[in-house]
Amino acid sequence: MAPKIFVLLAAAAMAGSASAGVTFTVHESERRIEVQVDGEPFTDYLFHADLKKPVLFPLRTDRGVLVTRGFPLAPQPGERVDHPHHTGLWLDYGAVDGVDFWNNSTASTRTAEMGTVVHRAVRRAMGGKTGRLDVEMDWVMPGGRIALHEETSFVFRTGKRLRVIDRITTLSAAGERVVMGESKEGLLGLRVARFLEQPEGKPVALTDAAGKPGAAVLDEARVTGRYLTSEGKSGDEAWGTRGRWALLAGTHDGEAVTIAILDHPQNPGHPTYWHARGYGLFAANPIGQQVFDEKQPKRELVVEPAKPVTFRHRVLIASKGFTPADVEKEYRRFVSAND
Repeated sequence: MAPKIFVLLAAAAMAGSASAGVTFTVHESERRIEVQVDGEPFTDYLFHADLKKPVLFPLRTDRGVLVTRGFPLAPQPGERVDHPHHTGLWLDYGAVDGVDFWNNSTASTRTAEMGTVVHRAVRRAMGGKTGRLDVEMDWVMPGGRIALHEETSFVFRTGKRLRVIDRITTLSAAGERVVMGESKEGLLGLRVARFLEQPEGKPVALTDAAGKPGAAVLDEARVTGRYLTSEGKSGDEAWGTRGRWALLAGTHDGEAVTIAILDHPQNPGHPTYWHARGYGLFAANPIGQQVFDEKQPKRELVVEPAKPVTFRHRVLIASKGFTPADVEKEYRRFVSAND
């Protein structure tokens, strides 16, 4: 990123009160932009070289509860150590002209065969009652060819015991047409904290007290999560089904916490399929189809030159319980929003 952009961002971040609304703080040497709400940390936009795609990490409730897994960036005791490419909140895909962008991480032995989403620029950072961060990225194939150009806006809002993120992403073919084919690995992904996982009743490898990978143990005392979709599918039955929204509810120290992902009706493939796994992966995949339901034909999304494709999702993070009616109310707000 050019230094002048950091200067502009720093000025934008300092404009207004640091204790009211959404503010941005630039940490240039760490290649991250801190997002605060009413003076309290919410998340960071990370784009340093150790990541194979920019992410929002970590994510917190308005009461400071971490709802994302720390491993591998900031391991916490008692976390799973699988899938090191599951970090925070991200967007990428497992089959882009046959190349896997989803599974890439510094821990992979196949990283040279995989695609990388590279941060290119920050175009705007506006704080206030609503905060907006506009960024640009490139989807880079093995060998360096740019397949897709990405323009993403993150819009941050707050409500009563609620924090809201809109991610509006437009993908454009950088040269020739790009085919995003069948894959369960996509598109908008979130890896949640241990307490939001679903109980499995079997031993799993967890980090020890120092945050280091340890032996497999059966320890589900804090595991309280459960999925529910707009179509009434719950628990493990949510995976591979379609819905306009899905929520994941659990408890932390006896208090309710809910995360919901909303799929906009103008998105390709709406209503999305849910790649929602009990071990903590919460993802919306509007592109794959047969991979979730073998009775359906294969589906692909073709991004033609000069015909960009836009995805719009809303993520709700609440320090309270949500009923289906509560989420429906939030969904109607999302659908009617103009920004």
